[in-house]
Amino acid sequence: MKLTFLGAAETVTGSRYLLEGAGLRILIDCGLFQGTKNLRLRNWNPLPIDVHTLDAVILTHAHLDHSGYLPVLARMGYRGPVYCTRGTRDLCEIMLRDSARLQEEEAAYANRHGLSKHHPALPLYTLDDAEHALQLLEARDFDMPRQLNEQACFRFLPAGHILGAASVVLCVEGKVIAFSGDIGRPDDPIMRAPMPLAHADYLVVESTYGDRLHAKTDPATELAEIFANTFRRGGVVVIPCFAVGRAQTILHYIAQLKATGRMANVPVFLDSPMATSVTQLYRHHVGEHRVSSTEANAISHAAQMVRTVDESKAILGRHGPMVIIAGSGMATGGRVVHHLKAFAPDHRNTIALVGYQAAGTRGAALAAGVPEIKIHGEYVRVRATVASLSSLSAHADYGELLAWLHSLPEAPQRTFVTHGEPAAADAMRRHIEETLHWPCEVPEYLQTVELPGAADSAAANRSPEFVRCTPDDPDQSADGPG
Repeated sequence: MKLTFLGAAETVTGSRYLLEGAGLRILIDCGLFQGTKNLRLRNWNPLPIDVHTLDAVILTHAHLDHSGYLPVLARMGYRGPVYCTRGTRDLCEIMLRDSARLQEEEAAYANRHGLSKHHPALPLYTLDDAEHALQLLEARDFDMPRQLNEQACFRFLPAGHILGAASVVLCVEGKVIAFSGDIGRPDDPIMRAPMPLAHADYLVVESTYGDRLHAKTDPATELAEIFANTFRRGGVVVIPCFAVGRAQTILHYIAQLKATGRMANVPVFLDSPMATSVTQLYRHHVGEHRVSSTEANAISHAAQMVRTVDESKAILGRHGPMVIIAGSGMATGGRVVHHLKAFAPDHRNTIALVGYQAAGTRGAALAAGVPEIKIHGEYVRVRATVASLSSLSAHADYGELLAWLHSLPEAPQRTFVTHGEPAAADAMRRHIEETLHWPCEVPEYLQTVELPGAADSAAANRSPEFVRCTPDDPDQSADGPG
């Protein structure tokens, strides 16, 4: 059995792992590289495998750094199944279409204004490519084994983080290999706590926050203070926000703050068609999160939903106090860029960063306190206050990750730390070695490792977590029950 790290190695994005064993080639995650230019350029490089040799793709969740390369895969000729949870399927239907439209719009904008070195500028993929990719999605229930062949099967375990997010646990050649995906927090205000693993011979674990602990402050109180201070100046709070998960959490807190009188009744705009659509999904996945139907309704009415471009432009002509929540979360593109261009130069305003900011993004530059940022080929002065709220993260910090890992009754034979900036990944490796005393390593980009299989298939039965699939498993439908 072989594992190749095609992404999320030496970086926090581009999650792609190629697992070869039991006569199969399986791609776990199919994400976009984001951040610095040299990483983004990898999205344009030929995939170092022949997609026609792939037997299956398995997604941990719908965030674009885990799913956003699927349209390219489909355009290259992949026609096999893409297994995911139902929540991930529903989110991908929104996110991949939105991503394709955004790339088409940005290419068109660059061509109109001569902002690209390429003539013409082209999108990485089109809406047609995204539609072809969506046709390949096959939804599976959590904790329901799926047979791939006589020697391989997999299942999804809830990972918290966002709707549909899962850890992927495979049994291949009598060995259990687990991919953590992005692990959520045990006390997330919306998502349920991640389910711990019961066994893994080999483990691939994320390390987004492998070098830090989240602040123990109350996010609602932090937001209330930011709003009050900014509104007192007559200013605008601009929140670059991930459309999936983070936007809904912010709206949840805003609804609570307004209901309890801790926030002035100022206009709040959710300037993201994708976030607006995602917010409605929470009513259809009640069992996956902590939010009641009443709270879900309050979230849906906490802001004015902005869908059209004209409505978005109209906000630019308004004055504070008000709140604008817009994508993207790292300010790499989307409508928030136009709001930053308009509101960053005014000292009365606040830019509130409420999520992880990968190196090389505008969000990371703002967090670092740069005096100006480049938008549409021009440098924009940053006079607004920049506030960072780490307590709102949907990723477990290293302490929470260690607690999740500690549930394993015995150490994996090998543990691979991925999906983190180099310093974070190495710190997570050190924490695991020093706290859990497991053999642990940080793989390099494109590195291939050999993972010995079991001497006999009986080893597959030793884990209570993995009910072994058999060829006559009654649960063989593409979508599962219900």
